[in-house]
Amino acid sequence: MAEPIPVYATDTLPDETVDVVVIGGGAAGLNGALMLARSRRSVVVIDSGSPRNALAEAVRGFIGLDGMAPAELLERGRAQVRDYGGRVVVGAVASAEPAGSVVEGDLRFTVTLVDGRTLTARRVLVATGLRDVLPDVPGLARHWGHAVVHCPYCHGWEVRDEPIGVLASGPNSIHHALLFRQLADDLIYFTRDTELNEATRARFAARGIRVIDTPVDQIVTADDGTLAGVRLADGRLIARRVLAVSTHMQARTEGLDGLKLPMEDLPDNMGRRFASGMAGTTEVPGVWVAGNATDLSAQVGASAAAGALAGAHINALLATADTDAALAAARGETPTA
Repeated sequence: MAEPIPVYATDTLPDETVDVVVIGGGAAGLNGALMLARSRRSVVVIDSGSPRNALAEAVRGFIGLDGMAPAELLERGRAQVRDYGGRVVVGAVASAEPAGSVVEGDLRFTVTLVDGRTLTARRVLVATGLRDVLPDVPGLARHWGHAVVHCPYCHGWEVRDEPIGVLASGPNSIHHALLFRQLADDLIYFTRDTELNEATRARFAARGIRVIDTPVDQIVTADDGTLAGVRLADGRLIARRVLAVSTHMQARTEGLDGLKLPMEDLPDNMGRRFASGMAGTTEVPGVWVAGNATDLSAQVGASAAAGALAGAHINALLATADTDAALAAARGETPTA
């Protein structure tokens, strides 16, 4: 299924080379663009319109913005980037790669959108976010983002004191259960054929967490569309109002193969991310990464902060490159990369 494209005013792509192209229009990408635009850098954000929190009712855990609708936050962010001269373009990236040449001693990258439009930039900030892959349980996806949640810090307060079920998907689910136990007394852990040793069972029992080892058959929806509970393989229906799952988190990589960014798998099948260092630096000269594409567990606030840090770092290195080029020109030298 194709990703949805956002509906809002879109800027045009410039003909000239820009300082930075930001691939991804979420909190990390927009905050990175904001820092760059405020530093008078020419910056273009490419937004494919598929934020991870699209189904969430509100941003949570972000001081001053807790409770704001995600769509409103992004709209404000786009407006602020534009206020400082940045551009936000609706589109999906088909390819991104080094331009194959050095211009005046500096790097160049070419980004091509799926509709054929192209853009040349000196630096690239990848902020594409991630995709949550749910356990393969019939009926589960229908309730994703509402009665099926993954983050106790994003959704926990809203589901407090509800009967909660944790659908195990791996070792990380054990800690997941302890976090949700902080929020509700009535919590059931469905092992789903995952291992649960006696020591962990004793810890669960001490906290009043009930364990069900019978395989899960499907998630049942009530007549009014709400979550009814979990149907087990033996036919029993275990009533639950909320289900918590640890998803497999995959950084969005579409169109980015040409950048040859290194990736790495996290332990316990938690997910796959772009590898990065300080301030979002990567092994590829001229390319940074920020937000959920590299920090799979980052909430909105942390993603925005990472984008700001990456944007500031990009601007600092561009300032050095600009000064090197100016000095070479003053000496009549030919710049080198």
